[in-house]
Amino acid sequence: MYGFNVTDTTFSFDNRPVSPLRNRTFSSWWFHGHLDYPPNPTDFFELPAGQTATAEIACDKGATSYHASAGADIRDPNNPNDVCPGRGIEAFHTTGESDLTGCALAIAYQSDAGSVKPEDFTVFSVNQTCVWTRFTDFQVPARMPPCPPDGYYMNGFKCKVTGSNSDAATLAAPQIPRRCGADPLNNKQHDVPGNCTYGAKQPFYWFNQDVNNMFEGAFSPPVYNDLYNFLDGAQEDVFEDSYDTIPDPSPVALIPTLSDITLSLGFNTSASNREVTARSEPRSMGGFAERALQKETERVDEARFTN
Repeated sequence: MYGFNVTDTTFSFDNRPVSPLRNRTFSSWWFHGHLDYPPNPTDFFELPAGQTATAEIACDKGATSYHASAGADIRDPNNPNDVCPGRGIEAFHTTGESDLTGCALAIAYQSDAGSVKPEDFTVFSVNQTCVWTRFTDFQVPARMPPCPPDGYYMNGFKCKVTGSNSDAATLAAPQIPRRCGADPLNNKQHDVPGNCTYGAKQPFYWFNQDVNNMFEGAFSPPVYNDLYNFLDGAQEDVFEDSYDTIPDPSPVALIPTLSDITLSLGFNTSASNREVTARSEPRSMGGFAERALQKETERVDEARFTN
């Protein structure tokens, strides 16, 4: 991990990996400003293709298995999964489990961290209930390809994919996610599945001084869940051959058509026969889109019944 041994005194300000990134210049927020603090050459975070990678997430390194390099072991022996021992849940910015908005892992096909650009990263796994537990599981897509000699770079980690098989595929160029789910807090009561970004998506870069790709306000942050079409678990549709077609997003766009190879992984179920106002029925769609289309169909049926 980049900046693994950075302390609160390494910089002129607290720039530990757990410190929030907000209102910073690009050189300060990119890789958390830790490009000059790389991991040891042989240290990798392994990502087993088609399986689970478990990360430790905490408010302090002393609350993890790596406490020896933090100077103190502050883990709660009665609750090993406690994210912030001795502190309330407000320390990790939530009011409860129903208020969680997810975490993501993203990966870039580069061996030189210094040449990686923000748009190189592709989100490949989402855990929508992060950061509720210290040990957090991330499902790795089954078709993840192997790494170049020096690994990939993923949210400040040096990592490598293990167990790739003959079905490994090339990741598609990641696009900027779009806010397309139901958003009652902003007076949008319904999903708009045609307006989603499908397939490979970039991580969120938000609320810093420059090189942002998200421009939502302070009280409408981007989140790694259905609101931005990030399904929970492995993002099995991030490859070049994941879809037969992907129309340009718009409120009236058709739902993209998943390829047979993506469907064979069980990424979603085929769409049943549905009639939705002035919309051609797609052969199949992503899980979020299918749920949204079902809701829309129910609204249409209800309108017909009441009229």
